[in-house]
Amino acid sequence: MRALSSDLGASPLIVLTRPQMGENIGAAARAMLNFGLEHMRLVAPRDGWPNPAAVAMASGASPVLENAGVFPDVAAAVADCDYVYATTARARGLVKPVLTPETAMAEARAMVAAGKRVAVLFGPERAGLENEDVAQANAIVTIPVNPGFYSLNLAQGVLLTAYEWMRQGTDAPGARLELAGTDLASAVEIEKLGDHFEEKLDAARFFFPPEKAPGMKLNLRNMLRRWGMTRSEVQTLHGILRQLVRGRP
Repeated sequence: MRALSSDLGASPLIVLTRPQMGENIGAAARAMLNFGLEHMRLVAPRDGWPNPAAVAMASGASPVLENAGVFPDVAAAVADCDYVYATTARARGLVKPVLTPETAMAEARAMVAAGKRVAVLFGPERAGLENEDVAQANAIVTIPVNPGFYSLNLAQGVLLTAYEWMRQGTDAPGARLELAGTDLASAVEIEKLGDHFEEKLDAARFFFPPEKAPGMKLNLRNMLRRWGMTRSEVQTLHGILRQLVRGRP
């Protein structure tokens, strides 16, 4: 079990306001630690604290719970924070910026990097944050969901926000090719495969009529380069071409 960082400014605080079920607190802690958020604060948890049900549900994220602070109200929980986001799906009649989690966590990263302490408020499971809670915040975060059914489980809301925090700070590519221990084919290998295709397709009189042959061959070469094949795949295609010819009657 790893120790949590003592630097509360390294990531946003997650503040669960009047949470009703220990299981949801534990699930929120698990979601937080999945995405690099370690600092939880609890405001007047209904069933008291500590809560065995929260520990059971945390499934390895118990360090988040062990270091969680407990406060009597929202004002006390965010008193040392420089900027506070309140998560809510409903208009509250309060004039505040309304941000998506993506934009909010991008802002949060900039503030944290500047040494500011940032908190994100989540409301109780049944009704969410009250106006008095939202009034403690600088901005509102609203998760884009189906307008006909905008109810999210507490831990789900925490997970989506924590995911955006992690995503904003990672350089992981949006897509990658798993090479499974092999290498991508070189340009020369792709070129030779193209030569092999042209040779066999010429013999089969594929490039017809003659005036369209140059364009057809160009499309073939472009297609082979676009595939991003591995050396193993190139060799497989060479073998297929040889076998097709060898199998002719």
